[in-house]
Amino acid sequence: MLSSLGLTPSFGFGDRLGLATPGHIAAVRGTKFAPIFAQQSVRENARTGRTPQQVVDDAKRAVDAARWDAPWGADADHLKAFEDIPPFVEAGYTFFTVDPGEHVDNAADIDPWEILRKKASKFPWDEISGLYLHQHLDPPWGQFEVESLLRATVKYGQAIGHAASMFHRLSQLKDTFDFEVSVDETDSPTTPLEHFYIANELTRLGVRFTSLAPRFIGRFEKGVDYIGDLNALDIELEKHAAVTTYFGTYKLSLHSGSDKFGAYPLIAKHWGEYTHVKTAGTSYLEALRVLASCEPDLFLKIFALGRECYEVDKLTYHVSASLELLPGTNDLPSVLNDFHAREMLHVTFGSAIAKFGTELKSALRKHEDAYYEGLRIHFEKHLKLLRDKDESE
Repeated sequence: MLSSLGLTPSFGFGDRLGLATPGHIAAVRGTKFAPIFAQQSVRENARTGRTPQQVVDDAKRAVDAARWDAPWGADADHLKAFEDIPPFVEAGYTFFTVDPGEHVDNAADIDPWEILRKKASKFPWDEISGLYLHQHLDPPWGQFEVESLLRATVKYGQAIGHAASMFHRLSQLKDTFDFEVSVDETDSPTTPLEHFYIANELTRLGVRFTSLAPRFIGRFEKGVDYIGDLNALDIELEKHAAVTTYFGTYKLSLHSGSDKFGAYPLIAKHWGEYTHVKTAGTSYLEALRVLASCEPDLFLKIFALGRECYEVDKLTYHVSASLELLPGTNDLPSVLNDFHAREMLHVTFGSAIAKFGTELKSALRKHEDAYYEGLRIHFEKHLKLLRDKDESE
């Protein structure tokens, strides 16, 4: 049943080709996670040539064929403007992720005091400072002082206002839905104290949000494992979890969640039931893995196109792969295990689908058993690591 999922632990399966849902169902069946089988952003739809309706219809056909009878969701991902919302509402989406990242002032982290004060003049500072500077709390995520509050207000104030406007606009079009606010695609991390500020302000403004995606420390790049100090991440995730527990009304959301195998045990350890994870491009990479084994000529065409398009296509993604470090193509299946190849192929999916989409989908239908089995194995690895210790025993 397509429905909102609330605070149930959830997992988003992005499917850029419209063919992966049977493999996703096989992986998630029997776990604690409520699945989001239809998940696509406006950016992804533009690059794949699909509409919101096509995305949800493709997922629904697979759900019906598998006789899946539990709740599942459809996520309109990374919505930025009012005009982005109606097509997803009309298609019956249940989960709406708003991305106000363009309204985040990253310079607020380092602005000199006078510039900070000048920027803050557009916000109701007397009201805000009265709310935060006299808290009788000793929280593990820190305590506001004048400077930290001022920086949080300038950094996130406009983004919070935009997210609230998007929520109220959506509320005019749909009665029941899950709502996520995402500030993960920004230049600087969201501190636990800033996380508290965002959650508190959204709540104060009447935004009923189901999940929140901060920008965590380290690098959560596309289609590869976590890059950074896992010990530092452990400490930081515990503090973010404490903020979420304080409110008790929303889940923490991990974007760019594909293949973050090093980070998953920490998420399970600290976030517990308050967890939402999003994946997208890893299902496309598993499709290419099938081609590498079964249709090598087509894979080599897509790989060569990726080389040509990478420098342009990567501009809207956080990736660090280098074309100079791409592996050779003597052993094609192993190419999909290489950091640089994975990121290059991940972000050039739009170019590949535009040129080879018909051939690619035809090949996957021909080898659908291999594709579904590959997806099942790949996502079972994700979901197993995201279970808490008690579940694993």
